[in-house]
Parts: sequence; C-alpha cells; structure tokens
Amino acid sequence: MVTSPDLRHVSTGGLAVLAQRLGAVFASATTWCRLVRERGWRRPRLRVHPAQPKVGIRATKPNEIWHIDTTLIRLLDHTRIYLHAAIDNFSRRILAWRIVDHFDPATSVAVLVEAGAAVEPGAPLPTLLADAGVENKNKDVDELIASGLLKRVLAQTEIHFSNSMIEAWRRTLKHQCLFLHSLDSMAKVRSLVDFYVAEHNSRRPHSAFHGQTPDEMYFGTGAHVPDALATARAVARQARIATNRAQQCAVCT
Repeated sequence: MVTSPDLRHVSTGGLAVLAQRLGAVFASATTWCRLVRERGWRRPRLRVHPAQPKVGIRATKPNEIWHIDTTLIRLLDHTRIYLHAAIDNFSRRILAWRIVDHFDPATSVAVLVEAGAAVEPGAPLPTLLADAGVENKNKDVDELIASGLLKRVLAQTEIHFSNSMIEAWRRTLKHQCLFLHSLDSMAKVRSLVDFYVAEHNSRRPHSAFHGQTPDEMYFGTGAHVPDALATARAVARQARIATNRAQQCAVCT
C-alpha cells in the first residue's frame, strides 16, 4: 500500500486508517511511519513539472535588455516604503533606483528616465522586461514607452521568461544587507541601499563574469580580469605545492 502507485494520493496517516477500513492492517499511523522509515519504502510521488528554461533570457551587450521591479520594505514601526530599481541584463549593473514613502507608479518612470540617460543617442532601443504590476503598466509608463525611449515586454505574459534577474537582486539586497540592520527610518534604508548598490556595481565580482564586476562588464573595462585571475591562481598553486614539499615530518628528519 505504501509503494502502490494507485494510492500515492493518500497520505501515510490516511493509509493507516484506510487499511483498517479495508480490514487489511490494524496498526497506528505512528507504526506505519516507523516502518516506512526503517524499511526505506519510498512513496511514488515523483512530481512532473512543466518544462522550464534552464537558462533565462540573456542579452548580448549592455542596454539591450533591462529589468525593472518594485519591492516593499517595512520599517521597525511598520511603516511601508517602496524601492524601485532597474538592472541591465547583460552586466547585472543597477542602472537607477529610487526609494519613496508611498506607492507611486510615476516613480518607475523616473527610474527609467534616469537609466535612459546613459544610452547613447541613435543606439537601439532597450527592451524593458517587467511584470504586469500596476507600477510597470500604467498611463505614465505607457506614455514613456510611446515616446520611443524603450520597448516593453511583460514577463510570463508576452514571453515565457520571468523577471527573475531583478527579483534575485532585491532578495540578496534584503538578506545580505538590509535585514542585517535596524531599519528605523527611510534615511537609514536609503543609505544602506546606496552603499549596497555601489558595492554591487563596482566592487563585488560576479561569478557569471569570471571575476569581473558589473561596472567592468557594462563599460567594457574588465576583459583582462579573467586571464589575470587564472594566472594568479596558477602561481599561487605552484607556490603552495613548493611550500608543502619543503615541509619535513619527524620521520623524514
């Protein structure tokens, strides 16, 4: 009964009662769970998930695809503040961000305008990947799209990719920075976000870029970094081997 595919929809505790009703086994649910654990029986519950892309949407150059999103941050007094941020898909560089004390869809426009200031005149329009929230799909943003500053694609609506790149960044921002401090004011949060964005863009290397920072990827100034790190690792490895071989134990002495 435990391993039967026909009963995989019944919980182990439910099997105990079902077996009693069928007159097959009279044992408590605790006994069933103990025997399942001791005998190593596996319930036939392998889930079948819809096919998902292994690699998300990827740009081939800076300012080709942007992501934007808004997240809620609660202060110690339960005050709500909102962080709007835009990230470049190719470099993972935070292009612009704003913190406001009320939910205002127009803030997304201000973030996009600030990010668009870095786009060279005559360059192809960036594609904005956003979810279908009211902060990203409203009259103000629609007018900005219509002005020809950029193109917009709705994640998981017009394409099957999600907006996970900016969502992953905001998650690391919260858990690796904000939640490590007492968030007692909006000024404190703004200071922490300013620090973290600077660290993320210019100092913290990204594993996907073989040691380059988002700024180096965005501005194309870090092409030498992967080779330099590979050379440094090889030198360090040889030095470590030489040091270990130079050591003598009591037996050798």
